Amino acid sequence: MDLRTALLQGQELLEDAKIAAPRLNAEVLLAFAVGRDRTWLFAHSNEELREVWWIHYGRYLHQRMQGTPTQYITGRQEFYGREFRVTPDVLIPRPETEHLIEAALPHAHGRVLDIGTGSGAIAVTLALETGTRVFATDISFPALGVARENARRLDAAVEFTQCDLGGALGEGAFDLVVSNPPYVANGESLAREVRDHEPEIALFGGADGLDVYRRLIPEAARLVKPGGWLIMELASNTAHAVEEMLREADWREIQIVADLAGLPRVAVSRR
Repeated sequence: MDLRTALLQGQELLEDAKIAAPRLNAEVLLAFAVGRDRTWLFAHSNEELREVWWIHYGRYLHQRMQGTPTQYITGRQEFYGREFRVTPDVLIPRPETEHLIEAALPHAHGRVLDIGTGSGAIAVTLALETGTRVFATDISFPALGVARENARRLDAAVEFTQCDLGGALGEGAFDLVVSNPPYVANGESLAREVRDHEPEIALFGGADGLDVYRRLIPEAARLVKPGGWLIMELASNTAHAVEEMLREADWREIQIVADLAGLPRVAVSRR
């Protein structure tokens, strides 16, 4: 069997299993099994599939058909042009979160804090894009292990602390606080890849999805300097409620930033 045939067979299996984007998934998994990138596959499509490649490819296809996200199989996900390591201990970075990066860049100077860092994608990206001093927290020790590895591998100067929100950090210590908090409402319908495999602690925000915002907004007020900024990712259906929380807590210059689909995605506010 050559690589072209193996790719077509994988695509058909994923289609039958109702996996979204079956062609792309088959390409990524076959490239991972072979130890090359997708471009190499296309240039060597007539090459014979080696037995060890077939063994790995078959295992990866089976995992994907059972619902395991491709990113957890390969252990990698691209974010803001860089490759990050991901495991089931961390949320898979989404393209939507790049809108938070874009909103944060003009304010990322001095000392920056990323609350609930997960894989470290936000903290590492801001450190590398701006050269500013970045700190990051997470309540999950395994998640911090992944984040530290990403910072080390990408040579990003980020200091990590294990704590709930910013509880271990000093008052008025930061110029900018950023966060992509858990905002899925309990009981909300999710794709099985997300529901069954991504960490619940990074997904669910209580009955209405707002529990962490209720704690994060006053915590950020304690942590930022006067005139400092708070930038948070949003669920589109809770943007109005978060905006009201910010107003009631006396945050100013509030701006809701939409994503490419026109949905509210990021809240920017100033203390």
